[in-house]
Amino acid sequence: MTTTPKFSPPIAKKKPHQLEKHNDIRIDNYFWMKDRTHPEVLKYLNSENEYCDNSMAHTKDFQQRLFEEMKGRIKEDDSSVPYKYNGYWYITKFEKGQNYPIYIRKKESLEHPEELLFDCNKMAQGESYFKLVGISISPDNRLVSYGIDTTGRRNYTIYIKDIKTGEVRTDKIENTTGSSTWANDNKTLYYTKKDQVTLRAFQIYRHKLGLENDELVFEEGDDTFGTTVYKSKSRKYIIIASYSTLTNEYHILDADDPNGNFEVFQPRIRGLEYSISHYQDHFYILTNKDKAINFKLMKCNILDRAVNKWEEVIAHRKDTLIESIDIFKDFLVVSERRNGLNEIRIKRWGHTKDYYLPFENETYTAYTTTNVDFDTDLLRYSYNALTTPASVIEFNMQTQTKTILKEQEVLGGAFKKENYYSERIWATAEDGTKIPISIVYKKGIQLNGNNPLLQYAYGSYGSTVDPYFSTIRLSLLDRGFIYAIAHVRGGEYLGRQWYEDGKLLNKKNTFSDFIACSVHLIKRRYTSSKHLYAMGGIAGGLLMGVISNKAPELYNGVVAAVPFVDVITTMLDDSIPLTTGEYDEWGNPNDVLYYNYMKSYSPYDNIQPQAYPNMLITAGLHDSQVQYWEPAKWIAKLRDLKTDANTVFLKTNMKAGHGGASGRFESLREDAEEFAFLLDLEGISN
Repeated sequence: MTTTPKFSPPIAKKKPHQLEKHNDIRIDNYFWMKDRTHPEVLKYLNSENEYCDNSMAHTKDFQQRLFEEMKGRIKEDDSSVPYKYNGYWYITKFEKGQNYPIYIRKKESLEHPEELLFDCNKMAQGESYFKLVGISISPDNRLVSYGIDTTGRRNYTIYIKDIKTGEVRTDKIENTTGSSTWANDNKTLYYTKKDQVTLRAFQIYRHKLGLENDELVFEEGDDTFGTTVYKSKSRKYIIIASYSTLTNEYHILDADDPNGNFEVFQPRIRGLEYSISHYQDHFYILTNKDKAINFKLMKCNILDRAVNKWEEVIAHRKDTLIESIDIFKDFLVVSERRNGLNEIRIKRWGHTKDYYLPFENETYTAYTTTNVDFDTDLLRYSYNALTTPASVIEFNMQTQTKTILKEQEVLGGAFKKENYYSERIWATAEDGTKIPISIVYKKGIQLNGNNPLLQYAYGSYGSTVDPYFSTIRLSLLDRGFIYAIAHVRGGEYLGRQWYEDGKLLNKKNTFSDFIACSVHLIKRRYTSSKHLYAMGGIAGGLLMGVISNKAPELYNGVVAAVPFVDVITTMLDDSIPLTTGEYDEWGNPNDVLYYNYMKSYSPYDNIQPQAYPNMLITAGLHDSQVQYWEPAKWIAKLRDLKTDANTVFLKTNMKAGHGGASGRFESLREDAEEFAFLLDLEGISN
C-alpha cells in the first residue's frame, strides 16, 4: 500500500478446542468466536473494524470521492418500466435524496392518478436495516401482503395492508420467507414458515384473514429440502414446491378451492429435477428426465400427471442448456444457453413460427424479465454487455419488431461505450479443459504486463456470472484496471455438465480453473503477479481462500466478501442455516470420503506458514448464509501463521446480514472501500 499502516493488528486469543470426526482430530483455536452475543467476541470484531479503519484512514477522502463518483452515475429520481397485471400498472420509483424504493400503481391507464402501495423511506425510519420483499396483490386488487426484515437475517414478518384505506391489518405472521400468495377468494393467504434455529423454509401454512390460528397444510420432513408456495402464471393453481440441489417435487391446488387438499404432481425421485408451468389442459415440464443433463421440455395432461405419461416437446440437446420458459396465450418463449451465450427462442403454438432473437456479441447478457400478462404478443427482455448499459426491450412476437422501453442512463457525462473494449478469451485448465474469460477495459491500454487487473468468479450451485454492465466498475476501468470474469466450472456457463464438473468430488476444478485463468492472463501480458487482484464472495469467497493458500504468489491483493471458508466445521453443524440443504453441493462430511476431500481444500484448515497476498475480508454480524465467525476465525489464523508483512483486514458490518448495508446507496460505501483498498495497492489515490 502507498502508506504502511502504523497500527498493530488485533491478535485473537487462542483457546484450543478439539474437534474429532472419523478418528481425525482438528484443533480449532478460535472456535470460541461462535457466540455473537459474547462481549469478548464483539470486542474482537470491533477491534478488527477499528484496525481496518485506522489503517485505511489515509484513503477516507478517496473513498468519499469514489462514493460520490459512483452515486453520481446513478439517476436518483428514477423509475422502473411499468408492467400491467390484473388491470393495474405497477411501478417502482426512487426519489432524489432517498435511499429506498416507493411502490405505486395506476388503474388501467398510465394517465390515471397513482395509488401508493409503499413508501419504504418512511417505513425504514428508525431502522438500521430495512428490507421489503414479497409484494403480493389479492385477486380483487384490494389487499397486499408483504414481508419486512429489519435485521438482515432474512427472517421476515408478513403484514397485510388495505390498499384503499392504507390501513395495515392486525394480521401479523412471523418467522417467514416474506413471500406469500393469495387464493382466488381474496381472503386466504398461503405462506412459508422458517425453522427458528436453522432458518430452513420447511412449512406451508394457510392463513384466513382475521383468524389467529393458521392451518399447516404441508411440512417438508427431509431436512435437505426447502419449500415455497406460489401461484401459476395462469392464476389457476396454488403450487407448493419442495426443492433440493438434485431433486424437485410439487403439490398443486385449484386456486378457486382454497379449503381443498393439495395433490402431489409427481412424487420425488432422487435425481429427478423438474419445474412446472400451466397452460390450458396441460402442464409444461422442464426436466432432466432420462439423463437429459441439459434439460428438455415435456408436457402432460392436467389430470394425468404421472412421470411415465410425460410427452416430449423440445428434445434434449448436448450443446444447449434450457434454462427457463415463459408461456403466453399464443407463444412459448424458451431461454437457452449455448457456448456460454444467452439465447431467447420464440415458438408459436401450432408450430407455425420458431425463431431466435438475434444477438451478435460474445460478452453480452440477455434474459426475459417481467412477463406476468398471459394474453399478449409482447415479450419483455433485458439486454446489456460489458460495454453496454442495460436496456429493457419490448418485442412483438407476432410482427418481430422491438421497442426499447428504457435504457440505463449513466450520468456524469464521462461515459461513452465506444471508449471501452470487451472480448472473450480461453485459458487451458490442468486437465486440458478450455476455460472462458470475459474481459473489459478502456481502449488505449497496452497489454504490456503492467496493467492492474481484477479477476472475479463465483463457480458454485450452477450459478452463472454473465458478462454484465456495471456503472460501479467504471471507477476501476477509468483508472486503468482491466476487469475479467473467469467462467470457472461449478457454474453453468457452458451447460449443466459445467456445473457437475465443479461440485462434490469435482469441486477442486473450480479452484484450479481460476488459477489457470490467472496464469493465462499473466502469460498473455494483460497483467503480472504484481498487479493481479482476485475477488469473490460467499462460495466465491471460498474460492478466494483456496487460491490464497494454493497460489498466493500470483496475487497482490484479494477481496473476499462474506467468505465460506470453514467448510468442514460448518457442514458438520446441522443447526446452522443452509447446512443440510448443501450436502448435494459439497458432500456430507459425515461420510469419510467427503470429509477427507473437504479437508484437503477447506481454506481455514489449510492455512500454512507462508506469504499471503494483501487481503480485505468482509462479514455481516447477522448473516444467516455465511456466519460471521468463518471470516473472523480465518483472519485470526492467517495473522498467526502468515510469514509476510502484507496487510489483512476484516471489516464486519455490525448492523447487517448477508447482503450488507440496506438502502440504495449505502452499499456503495462498501464498494468504495473495497475499490480504495485495491487502488491504494496500486498507488492510485485520485
